[in-house]
Amino acid sequence: MFLGSHAINMDAKGRMAIPTKIRESLSSFCGGRVVVTAHTEERCLLVYPENQWQELLPKLEALPSFNKASRRIQRLMIGYATPLEMDANGRILLPTPLREYAGLEKKTMLIGQGKKFELWSEQRWIDWLDADESDDDIPEQLHNLSL
Repeated sequence: MFLGSHAINMDAKGRMAIPTKIRESLSSFCGGRVVVTAHTEERCLLVYPENQWQELLPKLEALPSFNKASRRIQRLMIGYATPLEMDANGRILLPTPLREYAGLEKKTMLIGQGKKFELWSEQRWIDWLDADESDDDIPEQLHNLSL
């Protein structure tokens, strides 16, 4: 399970070092192989351990092709999906199209989401935290959740 938030610097070539604790988990869980793709609702990236992605991919492919929303999800998630492997120093190299999609520059935030991570530009993450989301309806499932 991937938890927590981590500030990570990315170099000019798009290389970023995965924090040691996460690196160890990824190494044991998926041999350091991940799939990075576009988030469909936010301008950030999703980072899946390769085995989690392999479970998700058939579900994405099975979405109805004549549904506009389904096609958008497929085009973004499958179209941007990029297999990556950590190098000996625990770094991954993010390709330019992925960096451009998420607006990633030097300062990034890696946010644990259980079975995956989100990778945000630090500024977009701060903007998202500061945004007023009070207009969104609370899903029914959350009404009885006690935090």
